[in-house]
Amino acid sequence: MTAASVAAEVNTGTDEEARLPYWEIVESGISIRLVQRLPDQTRGFFQARGFSVEDSELIAQSCVFQTVFKNISASSEPGTIEYSLRDWAVHAAGVRRGLKTREDWQKEWLARKAPQAAQLAFEWSLLPTRQTYRPGDYNWGMTLFGLKPGADFDLDVVWRQDGKQRTARLKAVRCAPDVHLKPGEL
Repeated sequence: MTAASVAAEVNTGTDEEARLPYWEIVESGISIRLVQRLPDQTRGFFQARGFSVEDSELIAQSCVFQTVFKNISASSEPGTIEYSLRDWAVHAAGVRRGLKTREDWQKEWLARKAPQAAQLAFEWSLLPTRQTYRPGDYNWGMTLFGLKPGADFDLDVVWRQDGKQRTARLKAVRCAPDVHLKPGEL
């Protein structure tokens, strides 16, 4: 099935809380925001959860965003929204590819013999691969795009709403640069 492309409002700016750039789709009933995460933030987060320096570096070099997905439909509307990250597509350097999901990473961590507690922390930190939202529901988690720090990409976001598959493209999203800031320098 081909997804109907929607003329979603796309906003960019600086996230007030994170003080880092964001890209956001706002469409009837839905809001999806990607907020940059600095590689240093990611390294520290995952090393504190039991990952080795090498494994935390693999994650940090994978273009990480905090992703916030909301169903902003009024509770009186028939507004169930579903998504699967397997339907989303990254366009970078002339190549189209999918996202690496929790399940894909699980195989990676098993092969690398990452500690079980670290694997569990990683799984819970990611945006779920599939989710269904009723009006007012929301969730957030990290998404990893498999690109180097500073890389640019477009992202096709796909979801089902009112029984129809929809898609919107976030253009010129930029992975955070690999800068080394001291706490408070943002």
